[in-house]
Amino acid sequence: MPQKKLDLKGVKVTVVMPAYNASKTLRETYEKVPRELVNEIILVDDASRDDTFAKAQELGIFALRHQHNLGYGGNQKTCYTEALRRGADVVVMIHPDGQYDPSFLEPIVQPIIEGRADVVLGSRMLNRQKALEGGMPVYKFISNIFLTACENLVLGQRLSEYHTGYRAYSRKFLETIPYMRNSNDFVFDTQVLVQASHFRMRIAEIPVTTRYFTEASSVGCWTSVVYGLKTLATLFQYLLHRAKILSCRLYLY
Repeated sequence: MPQKKLDLKGVKVTVVMPAYNASKTLRETYEKVPRELVNEIILVDDASRDDTFAKAQELGIFALRHQHNLGYGGNQKTCYTEALRRGADVVVMIHPDGQYDPSFLEPIVQPIIEGRADVVLGSRMLNRQKALEGGMPVYKFISNIFLTACENLVLGQRLSEYHTGYRAYSRKFLETIPYMRNSNDFVFDTQVLVQASHFRMRIAEIPVTTRYFTEASSVGCWTSVVYGLKTLATLFQYLLHRAKILSCRLYLY
């Protein structure tokens, strides 16, 4: 039976690319984006040291540039705010470093388009063997499993992972959560999903494959350790908020 064609009539799908030193991989990633599904691509260059911004302009991408490096979370804040300002109904984050395959764009937006989800995660861990085959370092593989188990326990979810950078959000979701209050660093992604759970948003997952290679801007071991500790701290902070011991503005309207 042929797959049902996705009805995008009246829906603006925007791809956002939080970029940092992505000049070598930007063109390849951009050319793989299925343009028949996407109305606009927005790139935010976080004060790269290379010519990422110039490359984006050369490709005809609508691009913004931070004058100073804000960090991964700070970059996303600009991405989402600009996408909403320009009328996006669905926002998909695709890293321009080539680690995530843009060809999964249709299945990642489908649950939102069909009204079944507010957030969709492109999970590497629904098929754990493929994550390792794609080159995921063993220490990241193990820490992903551990942190996800902790997050599922605290949030009452049953997700395969919380740490993918391939995500789709509905406009309603981004207008509901106070993402501008979140961290400017990598733990931003964790905070967004804790907020999704707190505000009772529907989270769905689809399986995706990734590849790890030299040009992909994968974080190093020490940064991963810091990220893991901040993730655990976020969960502890949320438990205190939920128990009404210590109010946290990340979970207030």
